[in-house]
Amino acid sequence: MTTNSSETSHPARQPLRGLPLAQFVGDGAELLPALSPAPRHSAVGLSLRDSLSHWWLTNQLWILWTLLVIPIALELIYGKFLLPYLLLAPISILSTYLLYRSARARLQSKTHEVAALSELHLATAEALATAIDAKDQTTHCHVRRVQIYAAGMGEVFGLSTDDIAALKAGALLHDIGKLAVPPHILNKPGPLTPAEFEKMKIHTVVGAQILGRVDFPYPVIPIIRHHHEQWDGRGYPDKLRGEQIPITARIISVVDCFDSVREDRPFRRGMTLDEATALLLRGSGIHFDPVVVEQFIKHLPRFDAEIERLGLQHQPANYATEPPIQLSTIDMAQTRERGSYVAYDQIKKAHREVYALYEIARTFGTSLNVEHTLEILVDKVGHVVPFDTCIVYFYDDAKGYATARHVAGKHAQKLAGRCIKLGEGVTGFALANRRAVNQLHPSLDFADTNTDAGIKYRSMASLPLFKDDVLLGALSVYSTELDQYTNDHMRLLETVTRLASDALGNAMQHAEAESKALTDQLTGLPNARYLSLRFEEEAARARRTDRAFQVVMLDLDEFKNVNDTYGHKAGDKMLREVAHIIQGQLREYDFLARSGGDEFVALVQEVVGAQVEELCNRIETAVSKFSLAVGKNRSARVGISVGTATFGIDGETLDQLVIAADSAMYRVKSSHRLERMPSVSIRQDLHPVQTKS
Repeated sequence: MTTNSSETSHPARQPLRGLPLAQFVGDGAELLPALSPAPRHSAVGLSLRDSLSHWWLTNQLWILWTLLVIPIALELIYGKFLLPYLLLAPISILSTYLLYRSARARLQSKTHEVAALSELHLATAEALATAIDAKDQTTHCHVRRVQIYAAGMGEVFGLSTDDIAALKAGALLHDIGKLAVPPHILNKPGPLTPAEFEKMKIHTVVGAQILGRVDFPYPVIPIIRHHHEQWDGRGYPDKLRGEQIPITARIISVVDCFDSVREDRPFRRGMTLDEATALLLRGSGIHFDPVVVEQFIKHLPRFDAEIERLGLQHQPANYATEPPIQLSTIDMAQTRERGSYVAYDQIKKAHREVYALYEIARTFGTSLNVEHTLEILVDKVGHVVPFDTCIVYFYDDAKGYATARHVAGKHAQKLAGRCIKLGEGVTGFALANRRAVNQLHPSLDFADTNTDAGIKYRSMASLPLFKDDVLLGALSVYSTELDQYTNDHMRLLETVTRLASDALGNAMQHAEAESKALTDQLTGLPNARYLSLRFEEEAARARRTDRAFQVVMLDLDEFKNVNDTYGHKAGDKMLREVAHIIQGQLREYDFLARSGGDEFVALVQEVVGAQVEELCNRIETAVSKFSLAVGKNRSARVGISVGTATFGIDGETLDQLVIAADSAMYRVKSSHRLERMPSVSIRQDLHPVQTKS
């Protein structure tokens, strides 16, 4: 097989074959001549012109000096002849002019290079400063506004060119030391602790140390180090006072404070113009140089007009719902001022996300109450993703379905308490498969809802809540505006639900343990401890409303014979059944507890006189009619004695009322003994038990 000679002689060109021409053509079509089939003489001519031009630019200085010196030398030698002088003089003049023009062009070129390099350095410093401010949750326009304020104040005070240049650089870099301050301190809501404030104060020294290695041609370092000094000498780091503080640092102190407090933060709104101005006036002569404050307020309208002209004015922030960024026409026209908005906004969002997640993790650990934990969860979800409705479902494994335990937002009342089975709708799908879902239509969740209810959403996301492989429930968020919850939304929701699942699991375990501590394990009724807590609530209500309640003491008759004859399992079953019978004779809002053994205590509201006696008779009749099957053709029965005491009449403490009710109950029990024959304490339908003598 033969090989084309052109291919073998130029192997470097082989990769170009088969590739589209557009890949090698830039915006200016710089590579087109090299790839186009133009005549070779055109390329040769262009190359020759380039070579001659390069040779002239490289050697023009020596050529011009030669043209100047040689005529002068010849003039000195042959100056006695007029003709050579007349011939050489124009050449010398021309050479001098060309030499001047060349030197001037070179000087202008170097000047432009220095200016461009200086602008590049300043732009780099601005980019760095803006990124730092984004870390501190401020907008990227903050440093530019401070720069305009500072430079304007420098002109007002008639400062030198170097001092104004220092103000411009200092406005950009004064907070560079915040790189050494943790974000959770920078963005902490509320006051800092003494230790946190000490950590915050290092940013002035660190900033001065960082920039100390930069050889600035103007005094920037004093601004960085001293912009937190106070007029009264109580600032930091060096506690300078009055005019000991450099004037540039005093200016930065005022303008930076003014613009910072007007910035919206995640944990507070920004001040209005009037509020920020009032803040400066309150700090005048204490924190700030009073002359600087006075002049700044005087010239503020002019500074703000310049800021507005450049499109750098304060923008309102909404951290709860942030739609995708849409740059307006004025933003696009001022790309030099605001072209990096998207990049800086992403930095700010990233740090806001870290801060929000830190706050979520910290807050979740503060409560073991289930309802409080649910409120925290929904509140924190609203800080990281937008929603119109948020529902937290709790799954009951025994029942096989999930119930809406907490609903926030639109249609909260309509959706409260709704139930979803595994696999039913989007939430049921998330529960059954234990994975997040965000691409199904929310109408699937409300297929069983009346269309007249007006529950309509455009998008939703549902995420399961589980801890240690135990399914706890699901979190579902619904939106009427979003087309779909994005991958970023889902990533944040997964992080929040993971933290929430641990917190909810702990809260539910605590609630279960607390319930067990307040519940009688045999009957499922509240125990004596719970009785004490509930009594205090009822007593407080009775004192507040001046309405009495009854403490009812109930004790089973002949219960010991059941245990002795049929065993303790039958006795336990008898207790459970009797507890159910008694509770059936009470109202839903009455309270029944097992105080111990075969004794029960009830707290009954608003029952007086004959109603009390009627209640006691009703309970006694219901219990006496009950027969517990304990074997083939055998059953056991018990009776019950009931005594009551009235709050405010028989006593006002639980002990006093229990003693009074207990006394009444034993009087009833004694009368029951007299009414019954001793042999009828336990009734058997067939085959009574034979006991050994």
